[in-house]
Amino acid sequence: MDDSALNYLQNTFGYSDFRLQQGEIVQTLVNGEDAVVLMPTGGGKSLCYQIPSLVRNGTGIIISPLIALMHDQVMALRQLGINAAYLNSTLDAKTTRQTEDDLVNGKLDMLYVAPERLTTGGFLNLLKHTTISLFAIDEAHCVSQWGHDFRPDYIRLSLLHEQFPDIPRIALTATADEKTRAEIKHRLALETAREFISSFDRPNICYRISEAQGNARTALLRFIQNEHENDSGIVYCLSRKKVDAIAAWLTEKGFTALPYHAGLSAETRLTNQQRFLKEDGVIIVATIAFGMGIDKPDVRFVAHLNLPKSMEAYYQETGRAGRDGLPANAWMVYGLQDVITLKQMMATSTAEEKYKQVERHKLETMLGFTDITSCRRQSLLNYFNEDLHEACGNCDNCLSPVETWDASVAAQKALSCVHRTGQRFGVNYLVDVLTGKDDERISQFGHDNLSVFGIGKEHDTKHWRNIFRQLISRNLLAVDVEGHGSLRLTEHCRAVLRGEQSLQLRKQNKQTSSTRKGRKLFNTSKASDNALWEALRTCRKNMADENNVPPFVIFHDATLSEMMERQPHNHEQLLGINGVGESKLEKYGDAFLKVINDHIYNEKQDPTDTVSESLLLFRSGLDIDTIAAQRKLKPSTVYSHLAECIEQGELKLHDVVKLNQQEINIIHEALLNTEADSRKLKPAFDALDGMYDYDTLRCVQAAVSPA
Repeated sequence: MDDSALNYLQNTFGYSDFRLQQGEIVQTLVNGEDAVVLMPTGGGKSLCYQIPSLVRNGTGIIISPLIALMHDQVMALRQLGINAAYLNSTLDAKTTRQTEDDLVNGKLDMLYVAPERLTTGGFLNLLKHTTISLFAIDEAHCVSQWGHDFRPDYIRLSLLHEQFPDIPRIALTATADEKTRAEIKHRLALETAREFISSFDRPNICYRISEAQGNARTALLRFIQNEHENDSGIVYCLSRKKVDAIAAWLTEKGFTALPYHAGLSAETRLTNQQRFLKEDGVIIVATIAFGMGIDKPDVRFVAHLNLPKSMEAYYQETGRAGRDGLPANAWMVYGLQDVITLKQMMATSTAEEKYKQVERHKLETMLGFTDITSCRRQSLLNYFNEDLHEACGNCDNCLSPVETWDASVAAQKALSCVHRTGQRFGVNYLVDVLTGKDDERISQFGHDNLSVFGIGKEHDTKHWRNIFRQLISRNLLAVDVEGHGSLRLTEHCRAVLRGEQSLQLRKQNKQTSSTRKGRKLFNTSKASDNALWEALRTCRKNMADENNVPPFVIFHDATLSEMMERQPHNHEQLLGINGVGESKLEKYGDAFLKVINDHIYNEKQDPTDTVSESLLLFRSGLDIDTIAAQRKLKPSTVYSHLAECIEQGELKLHDVVKLNQQEINIIHEALLNTEADSRKLKPAFDALDGMYDYDTLRCVQAAVSPA
């Protein structure tokens, strides 16, 4: 490994060693060779071209499709003492000229540009008068017409090889199946480049999918309240109208939720995006217009209220969670209408037939993924031609194995109903026929005289809708191409309809299966841990505000977590923390060391002070939310303080939570059914179908624990 590369890694970026294939990729570019890199989001793609740009003579030219990404990357690099800049439409003429002069005069280590600008004659001429260290083509999947995010300007980037044949190039993406990878290499003239394919696995992400039953908004609210009350997250919706409605509704519920879609003004989108990047605990509710290039490492959850169109889209969107490597959730609820809407959109598309065939296949694969009963991570990785030999243990199907049932007879009834009614009616009408509903429309068509009328009374309407959804997902039924939502039989249904093939379907689970408690970032069971964490975050926020950058540009959550765990006393020890380089040590080291040393001093004085203070404020008549706000703590932390007081006999249970005796008995019974000597609340939470939040369970546990 080149000594200069290691020096930049350790002293500038603050990391002790390269991860996975990073070192080999860096060395490839330092040697002047081309590379094609597939690396999951959060895997450290940026370092693969940033360090060679510094090691090699000249300026690294990075082609990026999004203004937001350019801005964030340049801000972060400048914090490290690196001379970086960008050229895009947000700059005025004077700044643009100055940046171009700096480029030609060799004053820049790196320059970020959009593909549209790079391919203009004027800019290409500028590059010919510049010493260039390398070309990095980020989000390279945009070159593929078969990919999920095609950008026509990317196709012209093959000219880099034609006009600058001696300058190494690197194409990078986090999302590309085999077909897309081949197109990237072909269109960018990178057939002879070294290919580096890292694992697509994001083991820190817990994948959870369930069918929407009842109100999906309520399920979303419960998920956020119980698992991500003060976290940053993204909620994806299919339509602009739904985005606005969900954002307004979450705001009413006390969250900072901001909408993002193409129907908003550019100014509003930018403002909301900047708040998401700079503030803690902001939730963005968005269409797929939001996300690519958003370099925010501490997104703790991505939620989908509608079904994505492809596995690539799902992987890329969920991959925006947990870029820092800490635990995160990819949570989704979807319904029958999602399936029908997406199939209608595809059927009425004006694209070429060969393209529509590819899109239909992608949707069918996505639908199949939602209904699998085996490990989701294994299935997701298999789509990208990667084998995971053992089940992951961190997806809904692994954590709560799926029950199936023999739906062969029910499927025959549903398929027969579609056939007997002429293959021209939608799900609601078909369910009414199967359940024998007294309906004027059914009578008008004479369908109350059919043999299928009323033969499905053993299942209720919700169950039949679930059956129809799974039949569509498995391609036994198709949505009509006219867009009216009627269903028709496919060739694949013949064996099931004739009884030649049995059919196992997923049992309809309770909604709470999708609100499982996620893993904590770290153990904050001790109030002192939580106090230090909050103090470090406050220090980071103050530093970020002073420098007008997002908090994660100062330090990632993972860096703060390591500070909290190791509690360094001096500059040398702080420099040993991952993410702390020499430039950041000089700028911020003293401030963070003061926070840590103050915490150590206060803890030595009286570690029980924080619990006592919460108790004192509670006894003075303040409610929990007010105490949390006044002490700058999370409400859950105050609940844990009061639970400790309940266990010590300083408070009664009914002082803190309002439950009747029957409810207390129910919760107590659920707690008793957990493992012996276990203090874990998750089994009780699941057993009670999420009817009681963790704070309530913790207080009851404290009240009924043996003295």
